[in-house]
Amino acid sequence: MRVREFQTEDMPQLVHLMDQLGYPTSLEKLESRFSNIQSQANYHTLVAELNNKVVGMVGLCHNLFYEYDSSYVRIVAFIVDTDHRRKGIGEKLMNEAEKWAMEQEATYIMLNSGNREERKAAHKFYLNMGYKDKSTGFAKPLDQQSIKNGKGRIS
Repeated sequence: MRVREFQTEDMPQLVHLMDQLGYPTSLEKLESRFSNIQSQANYHTLVAELNNKVVGMVGLCHNLFYEYDSSYVRIVAFIVDTDHRRKGIGEKLMNEAEKWAMEQEATYIMLNSGNREERKAAHKFYLNMGYKDKSTGFAKPLDQQSIKNGKGRIS
């Protein structure tokens, strides 16, 4: 098993992984997303490859803090194929993500994970990797039309 940078040829295999992560998509939509992601210098995608098959991925974004004089890397996507879990693949992906973060001179690496039952094993994995359960996340969908009309609230 090896971890390497994402290549465009990996895209069809990532469709399957995104579905397992809980975000079903089509090849066309994922290609469009990755086109945008790859145009941003602060994004970086790594994949885990086993026997010429992509069995995991981690998507990273390097950002600046407002509250500190340093930067951080956020793990924005992380998945290991369900048939290949508990084999050290996730640990290797996370180690390579942390290595990249240090190369960016980031002082923290962080992630959010949903509070759903199916994520409990992932939470245990993150804690075992040395991550701390530090915050509560909030999300709000934005209705672009309401914002344009000056309402700013979802009805």
